[in-house]
Amino acid sequence: MRFLNDVRAPYELTYDDVFMVPSRSGVGSRMSVDLRSDDGTGTTIPLVVSNMTAVAGRRMAETIARRGGIAILPQDVPADIAAGTIATVKACHTVFDTPITVKAHHTAGYARNLIPKRAHGAAVVVEEDRPIGILTNADLRGADNFAQVGTLMSASPMTLPDDVAPREAFLGLTAAGRRLAPVVAADGTLRGVLTRAGALRASIYDPALDAGGRLRVGAAIGINGDVAGRARALLAAGADVLVVDTAHGHQDSMLAALARVRDLDPGVPVAAGNVVTAEGVRDLVSAGADIVKVGVGPGAMCTTRMQTGVGRPQFSAVLECAAAARAAGARVWADGGVRHPRDVALALAAGASNVMIGSWFAGTHESPGDLMHDADGTPYKESFGMASHRAVVHRNAGTEEFEKARRALFEEGISSGRIRLEPGAGGVEDLVDRIVSGVRSACTYAGAEDLPGFAERAVVGVQSAAGFAEGAPRPGAR
Repeated sequence: MRFLNDVRAPYELTYDDVFMVPSRSGVGSRMSVDLRSDDGTGTTIPLVVSNMTAVAGRRMAETIARRGGIAILPQDVPADIAAGTIATVKACHTVFDTPITVKAHHTAGYARNLIPKRAHGAAVVVEEDRPIGILTNADLRGADNFAQVGTLMSASPMTLPDDVAPREAFLGLTAAGRRLAPVVAADGTLRGVLTRAGALRASIYDPALDAGGRLRVGAAIGINGDVAGRARALLAAGADVLVVDTAHGHQDSMLAALARVRDLDPGVPVAAGNVVTAEGVRDLVSAGADIVKVGVGPGAMCTTRMQTGVGRPQFSAVLECAAAARAAGARVWADGGVRHPRDVALALAAGASNVMIGSWFAGTHESPGDLMHDADGTPYKESFGMASHRAVVHRNAGTEEFEKARRALFEEGISSGRIRLEPGAGGVEDLVDRIVSGVRSACTYAGAEDLPGFAERAVVGVQSAAGFAEGAPRPGAR
């Protein structure tokens, strides 16, 4: 990356402060751009779901991996639970969505609580693992909570064979006027669910798969307690990336924790952070990090900068840290501060190999939280910072009461933020489509066929607040 006309601002920059200008391009189509990372994580799109309790769970992990990204399970999750989640994700189908299943005798109230867990918005009614009906939100509208599913479902559903090609599935669903269908094995047992949108995406995205052809998933470790023991358990379960994580990554405790993980010879990439300086990057790489997480204070749920004055505008932090990491043979993840697809593209232009997304993905069907509605009926989910009171309560559940009370005096971060689901586009895949489309287009504007080429060719300028506002859609515009 270089600055337009070699003009650098005399101050630190965040994403809103910069823009990219088009360059001569020989890239014929944005679909030909290769978005695979070069950091060893195996992602085929440059997205990592942050290790936040309100964001990264089983549903999120399997869904993002099908589209080529990877989720990092939070360090607050007990090792045995995390190991079980990893095993579950590894067992998921790489193309078909995991179905929500109910039985004919279940109640409408029971089904209402399950259906929002998946963006496809339907439950498959099964009998002895074979689909006998489909139940959607439309079927439940106006139904009494105690009504039985068998009286509400659409019986004898259309099914797809488990060897169906994406194009064939899409055309078949379209011809039948169906939005989705259960996918069945040769013996009729349920294998998954495929929607028309899912069939299209299966032809566009390459899933992030391990050497055994299973979906990839990562897991985080704190810097305290039995670091090596947790790392062993996660590795034994099949974690594809280990993330040694703390808010202040440039400290002796982090370096010691990294050394303990590296001594295990993990055989998978080890990420560590967070830092915002070249010196921090060099120290973490020397201690054993393959990837360094960059970002202090840019997250939507983070109050670190307002409470402590500590942090750094994210674009400048990523730019400096990425250069230092590449000089040391490592890579960086840009962690936090992204609100638009443009921000993801700019982080990649600054040299990040992947971009971490947290609260932006909290407002999706796949995040772990329960779907709620405000007074106007707008659906939302709650997100919270990982240093907030809510997160600290979970983290210190087994701590002695006096010490727990002492720690509560020094919490940072927002404990409850409402993240609304976009009407008609409340799945994480809808957000992924927008982000990936923006990144692909940005690469074509730069004349880059892949992400390393994008970081090399991107030309970035500095703009005023008015310049940023000029590029934003106007309210009421058509």
